[in-house]
Amino acid sequence: MKILKIHDLINVGNTKLRSEVQNVMDQIQASIRLMDNPPGTGQFVLYNQRQANGVKPIKDTFVSRLSELGWRHEHRLDIGHTERPGPIDATFPIGPKFFAVEWETGNISSSHRAINKMVMGILNQQLIGGVLILPSRDMYTYLTDRVGNFRELEPYFPVWEQAVYPITEGYLSIIEIEHDDVSNNVPPITKGTDGRALV
Repeated sequence: MKILKIHDLINVGNTKLRSEVQNVMDQIQASIRLMDNPPGTGQFVLYNQRQANGVKPIKDTFVSRLSELGWRHEHRLDIGHTERPGPIDATFPIGPKFFAVEWETGNISSSHRAINKMVMGILNQQLIGGVLILPSRDMYTYLTDRVGNFRELEPYFPVWEQAVYPITEGYLSIIEIEHDDVSNNVPPITKGTDGRALV
């Protein structure tokens, strides 16, 4: 799997440069680049048909890799609302706080919710930082219809970049990913929930 871009939305107090944050970012990037389909090929190849490949099995494979590195899966945080938001895909402890990762499997509204959930976690000092992983527009073509993607969310980046945050530390970024190739000789990635097919 390729990483096309890492776009920083929030970097209060230069949190990005903290060694612990750099370490978790290295883990995230390495886990993305190690993803392959079919397994053992060293490349991430999608079935060559529009909207033919599922997204949840891809996410589950990524989260499984992070779990092997000590990340916590499906972590619910109390960020101060009467109705708690859904769980974060994966978190890693950094001191008394956590670093969060969300891998988009829903539509663009889900992408906004994922970012705002992590922003609230940062504002309420539950999170030191977070990352949202989004497919490129090209990758989007081959995935489940209407899944959130980098290009569709990009016009809203100034909303988070230009806000004033009453905190001393906090980091949030978007990682744009893309497949290596497409082929008619690989099966479509299932649209079910079993991520073990992509080890």
